[in-house]
Amino acid sequence: MKKYVIKRDQGSLPEKLTRYREELNAEQFRVVTAKPQASLVVAGAGTGKTRTITYRVAYLIEQGVSPQRILLATFTNRAAREMLKRVENLTGSQNVHRIWGGTFHRIANLILRKHAVSIGYSSNYSILDSEDAKEFINVCIDEAGIDTRAKRFPKAEVIQDIISYANNTDQPIEDVIIKKYPYFEMLSQQIRRVDLLFQERKRERNVMDYDDLLLNWKRLLIEKPEIADVYTEQFQHILVDEYQDTNKLQAEIIDLLAVKHRNVMVVGDDAQSIFAWRGAEFTNIYEFPNRYPEAEVYKLETNYRSTPEILGLANVSIANNRRQFPKILQAVKKSREFKPALIPCSNVEQQSAFIASRILELRDEGVSLEDIAVLYRSHYHSLELQLELTRRNIPYRVQSGVRFFEQAHLKDVISYLRIIVNPRDELAWKRILKMIPSVGNATANRIYESIAYAENPFALLKATAEESGSPRVSKGGNEPITDLEVFERPNPALAHARASATQIHISPKLRQKQSWQEFVKLLELLTTDENRNNPAKQIELILTNGYEQHLQETFENAEARLEDLRQLVLYASKYDSTESFLSELALLSTERFKEPTGIAGEDVIQGGEEDELLTLTSVHQAKGSEWKAVFMIWTAEGKFPSPRSLKEIDSEEEERRLWYVALTRAKDELYLTYPLMMVDYSRQTVLQKPSRFVMECPPVLFEVWSLEEETPAFDAPVQIDDKPQEFLN
Repeated sequence: MKKYVIKRDQGSLPEKLTRYREELNAEQFRVVTAKPQASLVVAGAGTGKTRTITYRVAYLIEQGVSPQRILLATFTNRAAREMLKRVENLTGSQNVHRIWGGTFHRIANLILRKHAVSIGYSSNYSILDSEDAKEFINVCIDEAGIDTRAKRFPKAEVIQDIISYANNTDQPIEDVIIKKYPYFEMLSQQIRRVDLLFQERKRERNVMDYDDLLLNWKRLLIEKPEIADVYTEQFQHILVDEYQDTNKLQAEIIDLLAVKHRNVMVVGDDAQSIFAWRGAEFTNIYEFPNRYPEAEVYKLETNYRSTPEILGLANVSIANNRRQFPKILQAVKKSREFKPALIPCSNVEQQSAFIASRILELRDEGVSLEDIAVLYRSHYHSLELQLELTRRNIPYRVQSGVRFFEQAHLKDVISYLRIIVNPRDELAWKRILKMIPSVGNATANRIYESIAYAENPFALLKATAEESGSPRVSKGGNEPITDLEVFERPNPALAHARASATQIHISPKLRQKQSWQEFVKLLELLTTDENRNNPAKQIELILTNGYEQHLQETFENAEARLEDLRQLVLYASKYDSTESFLSELALLSTERFKEPTGIAGEDVIQGGEEDELLTLTSVHQAKGSEWKAVFMIWTAEGKFPSPRSLKEIDSEEEERRLWYVALTRAKDELYLTYPLMMVDYSRQTVLQKPSRFVMECPPVLFEVWSLEEETPAFDAPVQIDDKPQEFLN
């Protein structure tokens, strides 16, 4: 067979190359004009990664590569749309829409719509979102015959996370449970059974969840060679953005697609690989040259974001990692003669006061609140700061969407405290009642109606636990209550009955349940004279009497939520009454920095477009963002790196990469703060050392600030009723 090679139009290429040289730096130009082959582009923070990918796609099109022969995989569809729009502006081509661009899931769906029949699906399959998938899993739990009432069994959300993590990391479910959920190890076989039913049920109903899109795409490429040949031939050039964040499954799909042409260009930064906890595989980028020995490695080291002082600290810090592609970020910006500031604070209150004070100063100096961010390793680190910002009327957003005290687990625990202070708090009662197994909305409503106007609801509840379980007789009749639910006979004198209520109408079956007995026992402990006005002790009791187990069964990130609640115990220990503690929290809940609204459920807190808001964010959430001034709080050993994250092999290097990401978010000013003293979980005051990531860098890279409290001066004592009043610090 004779081959004929179509020659490309070279007419205007030199002119276009001249334009590229003018619009790109030398490093970017080398990547954009690289010859067709495997390429690894190690793109440092702030080095114009997106610009480079965009120009590379435009260059390929101008070289004569047909758009439909280019695959551009990104981590958001929005990123792909923005890149392709810029490609269209660069090339003037009307065919850019023919590029296969988008997330892995989007591209998988495009291919599976054409070929789903070949793997046992119809082309009109439905895609389950996360909520739909959870409903499916609940059905499968029932179908598996698992009695979730007789023994503690994880909620569908947790099962979903276990299955998804196993799929994306190519691990058996049993291994995932041992590594991430050891407290469910005895339930491994039942969870495996649920997974098998889940997979079969989806096939029977012609539905796929998000993981199935990738799993079936890979399956198609392996099991159907005739289909695989079509796409390995079609995708002459493959580009992958944020390659350091791909998981094992995604990397395998790219390798299968690139097997013929091997023109795969992956772009990312090994120093910013920070998502191992959700399945990202650091070795994908680190070992890429091993899988593609012919690959050319390019580095983008010219940084347009940060000052030389900030980059100097970042470069020295990340150099301590053993496994990396070494690079030195070079600043385009001129020095501002402002070194990263290291600020030891006497305690966490002074840390919060300093940050609030300095933010207000920056605002007065002309720096918008939109250009300032506070970063932290764990969400609970922002607890005291959120209160301080609210007191000083500094408007802020939490980038993750939900403020600290508006997270579900915080609201659960606080609801117990609310009913101690106000036994008629309907929302709090219903929230905690619905955490009892077998109690749903209807049952919670009926129980509340029975106790709402009782003189002592806790005494009534205690009585239900003390009785033998014989059928209760309602106050207005002699018919036994045999239903599992609360007695709900209509009462014509409802108001009067409530006002004089002396009984709580609960069925014997519910009263005999262990979960009900434990619930009533907990309420009794919370309301003793010793504990009634001790919010810290109350929270500890809630945790040790069932809520810690509830976290494990209900949330996939149970350990992080437990850490939040332990910090809440420490914070609550400052208050001498539960009422004063709750009043302080109400300050946060009522201040929304926009038009007054009530809090509804777990609503997202975010200002309107016209608002100028300070950003509070975890470092994970901050990736991809930048601000003129960045405050990193709790940069102390035992807080950053996170002790919980250091339990796994190589986790210290991932924590250092997270530190590096935090440092490189700052453009002009960087502040690192930590308290010198703190109270630990045993209520002991301990001295704090700076983070190991601070200590491993030369002191010359920092400027240490010493804090002093401003003391107001008064010409004379203030006179009130002719009696001098002293000002106490």
